[in-house]
Amino acid sequence: MFIRNTKWALLWAMLIFILCAIPGRDTPFGSIWDILSLDKFIHASLFFIQAVLLIHGLSKQTQLTLFNKNVKISAVMFCVIYGGSLELMQGAFFEDRAADIYDFFANIFGAIAGVLLFERVLNKYKAYFN
Repeated sequence: MFIRNTKWALLWAMLIFILCAIPGRDTPFGSIWDILSLDKFIHASLFFIQAVLLIHGLSKQTQLTLFNKNVKISAVMFCVIYGGSLELMQGAFFEDRAADIYDFFANIFGAIAGVLLFERVLNKYKAYFN
């Protein structure tokens, strides 16, 4: 039941992992403008969608009532832990990648924005979720 309800969130998490594992070049930040780069927007967008998919899947849980009661908190906590873990793995294991604290903050920002805007997204696009 858990896998069936959260399959899209799990698939999205796998996509994020694959994107983070792609070898890239290590570009250290040199100025404040690098913080506001397209990369941060992509990180925030990926975790925005992750949070929305998690809330949608976890809210359908009937067996795990802990997730059903604390859906939004669970979604944010998953995104924070998952995003932090990915950044640590990028710094330690992935080729030509570096851990970036600003990417981690963008992940958190995207997850919180997804939780805060979930009600609007759900109401506007309710037909897509059913």
